[in-house]
Amino acid sequence: MNSELVAVLGLVAIFGLSMWRNINMGAIGLVAAFLLGVTYFGLDTAAILSGFPGSLFVTLVGVTFLFGIARANGTVDRLVAGAVTLVRGRIALVPWVFFVLAALITGIGAISAATNAILVPIALAFAYRYRINPLLLGLCVLNGTNAGGFSPISVYFSIVDGALSATGITVSPGPIFLLTLIANTVLNAVAFFLLGGRALIARGRETVAEGESTDSPAGAGDGTGTPAHAPGGPTTTATSRRLTTWTPMHLVTVAVVLTIVVLTLTLDLDVGFLALSGAVLLALLWPQPAKEATTHIGWQVVLLIGGMVTYIGVLQEAGVVEDLASTVNGIGTPVVAALVLLAIGGVVSAFASTNAMFVILVPLAAPLLLAGELGLVGFVAGLCVASSAVDSSPFSTGGALMVANGQEADRDRIFRGLLWWTTAMVVAAPLLSWVAFVLLWP
Repeated sequence: MNSELVAVLGLVAIFGLSMWRNINMGAIGLVAAFLLGVTYFGLDTAAILSGFPGSLFVTLVGVTFLFGIARANGTVDRLVAGAVTLVRGRIALVPWVFFVLAALITGIGAISAATNAILVPIALAFAYRYRINPLLLGLCVLNGTNAGGFSPISVYFSIVDGALSATGITVSPGPIFLLTLIANTVLNAVAFFLLGGRALIARGRETVAEGESTDSPAGAGDGTGTPAHAPGGPTTTATSRRLTTWTPMHLVTVAVVLTIVVLTLTLDLDVGFLALSGAVLLALLWPQPAKEATTHIGWQVVLLIGGMVTYIGVLQEAGVVEDLASTVNGIGTPVVAALVLLAIGGVVSAFASTNAMFVILVPLAAPLLLAGELGLVGFVAGLCVASSAVDSSPFSTGGALMVANGQEADRDRIFRGLLWWTTAMVVAAPLLSWVAFVLLWP
């Protein structure tokens, strides 16, 4: 039995056992990584554990702890209330505000994980406060991240350009950025209308006092044990006044978050460690909200993501991904080879690093590009879209942050929604990119 088939059967077994017995998929993934790694691929424990996403672990814990404190002490309530004021109460504009913010932050050079870590928790808090589908707002952030992710000064484009340059190929950044921006904007419009956009438009304008809370547990709101909103009911005048009152605790929380953003964007420091440091600082200053915030740390999500990414890491360590991609060289028709490459990029990027896919697949496509058998701009743009559109996967950093920052009772629904959306992207993104950028692009 070849290694590619073993890898696929392993994934099927992980999904099947998890659904059958309702066991955390990550726990099964860790066991599968160990068993296959040792018995079939001949890897030692150190090689298996090298695939565990330590950086993602710190990011998930740090970000969810920090924004858990910000929710518990009422800072997030005040921020989202202010955001409604900025859009003049037009709730339908809010998803697009997050889309544009994500595109701008990533477009000026922030790594996608940093952008998602900054915006996803705020977006989901906003969704619960103003009765917007959390899946929609989360996807708007992720799609916006991809929309700006291929600007000439972005990290994604730098990786793609570097991989191309290593093979002697030069590509113009302008067309790549424009095509990927258009593709992700269209994708976000589809998500907007599928996930409740029409209802948001119909709601028209709403004031802060008209919003309802579904994310204010007892004790949250102002750090004194008074909820920011009465659950399930409209805000009162007193509550509205509370949302415009900023205490030193709220101001320090905002200052900590802004400091993390600045340090991440300017000094390229790890956002996970910065967020964890900020959370610990706030916990030392105001212990009570921090105690409540520990319940917001998504340990089940950490196990889920850590286990599945470790399993994929074992496959990468064993060379399964490279072997699968290398079979493309035996395909005689260039356009078919391009479709296979795009499909591999979409499938594997849903579980593994998108950056790694660019590094692996670009050199494999180089002979076809150098021979002029594929259009350079079209194929590169298609590969960028196909490999990044699946970053909504719950096994990626952005998707994991969405699940971790959802309400406890809502996390399963967000996970399933992301799984369905990603499955659609795995099929549609490579195929549509192939048609639009390989077959039809001049």
